[in-house]
Amino acid sequence: MRTTQFSILDRSRTREGHPTDTALRDTVELARHAERLGYHRFWVAEHHGVPGVAGSAPTVLAAAVASATTAIRVGTGGVMLPNHRPLVVAEQFGVLASLFPGRIDMGLGRSVGFTGGIRRALGTEKDAAEGFEAQLAELLGYFTGAQTAHPQVHARPAEGLTVPAFVLATGAGAQVAARAGLALVIGDFRAPERVLAAVEEYRAAFRPSALWPRPYVVISGTVAVAGTTAGARRLLVPEARAMAFARTHGVFPPLRPAADVEREVAGDGMSARERDGYAAALRGHVHGTPEQVAAELGALVERTAADEVLVTTSTYDRAALLESFERLAGLAGLAGRG
Repeated sequence: MRTTQFSILDRSRTREGHPTDTALRDTVELARHAERLGYHRFWVAEHHGVPGVAGSAPTVLAAAVASATTAIRVGTGGVMLPNHRPLVVAEQFGVLASLFPGRIDMGLGRSVGFTGGIRRALGTEKDAAEGFEAQLAELLGYFTGAQTAHPQVHARPAEGLTVPAFVLATGAGAQVAARAGLALVIGDFRAPERVLAAVEEYRAAFRPSALWPRPYVVISGTVAVAGTTAGARRLLVPEARAMAFARTHGVFPPLRPAADVEREVAGDGMSARERDGYAAALRGHVHGTPEQVAAELGALVERTAADEVLVTTSTYDRAALLESFERLAGLAGLAGRG
């Protein structure tokens, strides 16, 4: 693991009892902490109309993160192209790369809004993801000046700039990344065989590009490190409850304290379907003591030959989350910046 880059993706999860804007400020503070610990990148996400997520404008939030830090790479995990016009995305990243040269990453995904109402508000439909590859080519063309979708249209100040591009993939997205010659970001750790198969397909089909002369693989997922196995598992509890609630109620809620969730589980406040979803959401994550995580995560990195690990952990207890990232930095041998 000590030859692998480690990075963080924060989704600006809201927490029960805390104002929404606190989640955004927590993200910026976590980025500062990640920089001090020596993490390679810090990325933010895009979610629309979700009560449990404050991060709806990733390029705006990335600008705030980059302004609050000095050296760590900053980017998106990711901007969902079906929700945007490629010209606007190119302009946004052109501005970011001009303001923070050498520090900006462009992580791109193909997801659309998770409800019909959100999709209509965004001007997209369920099948909008099918046009992702064409949108991606147009976007990249604005940086090189070679796009042909709209002749004589130029993206300022993006044209001529080099911004590393990544494709967030599940299944077919790995092939898109390979054909475009871009880096691949793939998860999660709960399905290692699926991840391994997609990574192998990506490497086999990869076409070198000016951005990435060779395949570059980032595996992403939840990692929780604590002094005890039980302590690490408690870090997973708030997100697992939110996932179970979302699958049974159709609404992704703010995170609740682990102790409240555990009392609910011990009582009779959850349906059988919710309990099944909760148990499923707890399974398969990399968590435990430093020794346990080093062994499990090290084996996963070795199997996938990943170049980088992108940690996506969210929990209610911010102090425990920061401690987890500190422990992980120690395991990975990161060189902190003081």
